[in-house]
Amino acid sequence: MIEHVVLFRWKPGTPPDQIARAIQGLRGLRDKVPGILDLTCGENFSPRSQGFQCGLVVRFESREALEQYGPHPAHQDVVVNLLNPIREETIAVDYEVS
Repeated sequence: MIEHVVLFRWKPGTPPDQIARAIQGLRGLRDKVPGILDLTCGENFSPRSQGFQCGLVVRFESREALEQYGPHPAHQDVVVNLLNPIREETIAVDYEVS
């Protein structure tokens, strides 16, 4: 199993409704992309976030499923139309769950 963790920092002044649409779009990928076992996404409430405002955790059945996720049309639609217009910075970590 593979854990895919992504943190987002939004551009200053991003309206809350755009953030909500981005989070909803990410959550919707659970039912659209094969190989996803679980997906959670939400706004940060911790003061330890170093400015990152949202987190995404996706659990995949395999590395192959993770590799297919990136170029999947549903994922690309969310990235291009909902994330790219509002994100300032992103960091991602992938690791195997044993």
